[in-house]
Amino acid sequence: MAVILVAEDDRQMRDIVVDYMKKGGHSCVTAEDGIEAVTVLKNHSVDLIILDIRMPFLDGFSVCRMAREITQIPLLFLTAKVSEEDKLRGYEYGADDYVTKPFSPKVLLAKVNALLRRSSLCPSQNAINIGGISLIPASRVVYVHGEAIPFTHKEFELLYLFMQNPNQVFTREQLLGRIWGYDFEGSTRTVDTHIKTLRQKLGDEGGHIVTLIRSGYKFDV
Repeated sequence: MAVILVAEDDRQMRDIVVDYMKKGGHSCVTAEDGIEAVTVLKNHSVDLIILDIRMPFLDGFSVCRMAREITQIPLLFLTAKVSEEDKLRGYEYGADDYVTKPFSPKVLLAKVNALLRRSSLCPSQNAINIGGISLIPASRVVYVHGEAIPFTHKEFELLYLFMQNPNQVFTREQLLGRIWGYDFEGSTRTVDTHIKTLRQKLGDEGGHIVTLIRSGYKFDV
């Protein structure tokens, strides 16, 4: 059972989401606005966040950005705001997925369960060390030159996949399927956005991630 934060200012919508999460075996804490959502994150142990974008006092993008300073748990936007630029902005701030309104509660629950499964996959206790990067799957921690660097859930999974498969070329479509899932509705630009952020966080070690024109990416060692 996971603890899920549902941040949604529409009471009826919030009740629907909470009801389905409980039917799926999870418990919920709720927030009616952005400030309350950040307060809940600071004071409760939460495993996943379902977040609306248009909320009073503090919008979902701001909450997402602040949440990433507190935790790297999966974060899913549930919103009617669906332009590609909005989606890319959300991913840049650290979102892991989007569900657009109107939505199927069953699909929402399925996506939540998929994110929770992926976040709990820790097949090895041993660190993977390449160059100045040390990745520890069990604790989902990455060190760059000895300094712990915070990564979002998707950024960590991308780096983990690359470091498990050095020198293997992945197309953008393959990365979308492996990391986001084959039911992901976004474009391959999402991959490019995450790769850009990943390189920035890796600093001088970001050069390991090589872009191959018309092919995709590989982790060059």
